Amino acid sequence: MTALAAILAGRIRAEGPMTLADYMQTCLLHPDHGYYATHDPFGQAGDFVTAPEIHQMFGELCGLALAQAWLDQGCPAPFTLAEIGPGRGTLMADALRAIRVVPGMAEAAQVTLIEVSPHLRQVQRDRLAQVLHLDRAEDLPDQPLFLIANEFFDALPIRQFRHNGQAWAETMVALDGGRLAFALSPPVPLARAGRAGDVHEICSAAPGIVAAIAGRIAAHGGAAILIDYGNWDGQGDTFQALRHHAPVDPLAEPGLADLTAHVDFAPLARSARSVGAQVSAMETQGDWLRALGAGQRAARLAAAGDAGADAALKRLTDPAEMGQLFKVLAIWPQGAPPVPGTKVLDEDADNA
Repeated sequence: MTALAAILAGRIRAEGPMTLADYMQTCLLHPDHGYYATHDPFGQAGDFVTAPEIHQMFGELCGLALAQAWLDQGCPAPFTLAEIGPGRGTLMADALRAIRVVPGMAEAAQVTLIEVSPHLRQVQRDRLAQVLHLDRAEDLPDQPLFLIANEFFDALPIRQFRHNGQAWAETMVALDGGRLAFALSPPVPLARAGRAGDVHEICSAAPGIVAAIAGRIAAHGGAAILIDYGNWDGQGDTFQALRHHAPVDPLAEPGLADLTAHVDFAPLARSARSVGAQVSAMETQGDWLRALGAGQRAARLAAAGDAGADAALKRLTDPAEMGQLFKVLAIWPQGAPPVPGTKVLDEDADNA
C-alpha cells in the first residue's frame, strides 16, 4: 500500500466513501504524495508522451495560429501569452520560437504559465527563464489574452454517475477488506434521462475555467486554443489510469499513476458563449494541424535533415494515431476572424 493509499483509507474510515472527483484531486495534487507534486510524467522515461514532446512542429503551429489571431486583431500590446497546464514548458518554448518571426509580437508578450505543481514550476523556469506563474485562470490579468491549453482539461477531477434502469447512482471510492474499491452511492437526482448501463461524467471545474479565459477574451481581445482527447456530448466510462505508458488499475497505487477522463467539449463551448465570446466548431487535431500547414512544415524539416519529421506528422495527424482522438476548440472575440484552422460553431447544429 502506498503512503497515499493509507491516507485515503484513513479518510474513508473516518468520513465514509469519497466521490471520484475527491479521489482524483487528492491523487493528483496531494502536496506530499500527489502525482504532479512528485513526478515528471512526460516523455519516454515518464508515463505518457504529449504532442509537444513528439515534435517541435506541434508547438510551432500552435504559436503561429495565435500569431495570426494577434495580427488579425490589430497587434494589441502588451498582451498575455499564456499556457494552462504547461508541463515541461516544451510547447511554450516552441511557440515562442515561432512567434519571433512576427515583428513586435514576442516583445509585446507577457509569458504567463498557470501551474500548481512546485516541481513543474521549477522545470518550466529552467526551460523558459523569466515567466510569471499563476495558480488559477481566474488570476489572469485583464488585458488581451492569447492562450493554449493542451491536455489540461482531461486531468481535472470528474464525478461519474451510472444508471441502473431506475435511477442514477454516483461512483464512489470505498473500502473493501481494507483495500480501496469502487462502490455506488444511493440513488441521486440527476437532471438527465438514462437507460440501464449508461454512464455520465461531469467535470464541474472545467466550465468555470473556460468562462474565466473566455471572459477576458470577450472583453479585451485575444484567442484560446483548447486541445484534448474527448468528444462532443461524450458519454461512457472514460476514467483511466496510466503508468509507464500502459493502463493500470486506478485504485492500485494512488499517487503513482496519472488519472484522466475524456473531455466533453459541449459544456466548454456553452460556457465560452455564455460570457460573450465566439466559439469554433470542434475539429479533430489531425484536420486542424493539416489546415495550418503541418504537411508542408514536416516536408521542409525532412528536406533540411530532420529524419523524424514524417513519422511525427503521422503520429500527430493520422486518425489511427492522435489525429482523430484529440480535438480542438478555439475561442475568440465577437467580430474578429476565427482562429486559423477553425470555423464558427453553428448554433443550430449539434456538432456531433
